[in-house]
Amino acid sequence: MATSTPDLLLQVQGVPKRFGDNVVLAGADLDVPRGSVVTVMGRSGTGKSVFLKCLANVMQPDEGHICFDGQALDAGNARTRAEFRRRCSFLFQSNALFDSLTALENVALPLEQTTDLGDKEIRERSIEALRQLELEQHQDRYPSQLSGGMQKRLALARAIVTRPELVLFDEPTAGLDPLRRNAVFLMIAKYQRQFGFTAVIVTHDVPEALIASDRVALLDQGRMHFQGTPAEFSASIDPVVTSFRDNTTALSSSLAAIRSGLAIQSEDT
Repeated sequence: MATSTPDLLLQVQGVPKRFGDNVVLAGADLDVPRGSVVTVMGRSGTGKSVFLKCLANVMQPDEGHICFDGQALDAGNARTRAEFRRRCSFLFQSNALFDSLTALENVALPLEQTTDLGDKEIRERSIEALRQLELEQHQDRYPSQLSGGMQKRLALARAIVTRPELVLFDEPTAGLDPLRRNAVFLMIAKYQRQFGFTAVIVTHDVPEALIASDRVALLDQGRMHFQGTPAEFSASIDPVVTSFRDNTTALSSSLAAIRSGLAIQSEDT
């Protein structure tokens, strides 16, 4: 029986990225089905953010292929790259809000820079985006006057105001406590379902990613060591997967051994 091919919005094949002698990506691959939430996990320093910036066309990969909706994003194809930028948004790790602009002005900025809409329509669409993220009453406040959670929602409102098909999230929970991490993943899942965009997230938060994602990938030594469903990731006995996934369990066992007075072999002995 023939198997159906998923409708891929984004497809990455054999993407390397080097900085001098430092090989960050060594031929990474990723399949992103349309309308899904795909999370790329990995340890700190494994190149997750570099990979995402290659996807966003912020960085140009050294080789390989990145296709968006069936079209190759080659360096020389200015028209395809411009179309991609119109249909894609990037949510930065730091939110990248402008402190000198109000919430409404922050959200309106992408429309002002990338569309030919008039001032009235830009204002209406910006207010609507704020309303959908439950921030309409704060439209005249500056980012410094908003809580951390509100700033995340404001950054997302700015990311979705252009009605993108793809939103890229760079470590959206970096520096947050567990409750706020949960809130951010819930926010992404809620609004992804509401607006229907495709989401690619890079993070090292395993439990939250497994709950919120349709598919997950593990970046290790510059390549995608694993791609599959959260259930497949949870059930995997691959040593690289288990060492990343079960590090909390390993810590618990080590602490238990210390408390019971058992010796633990040092890594450098």
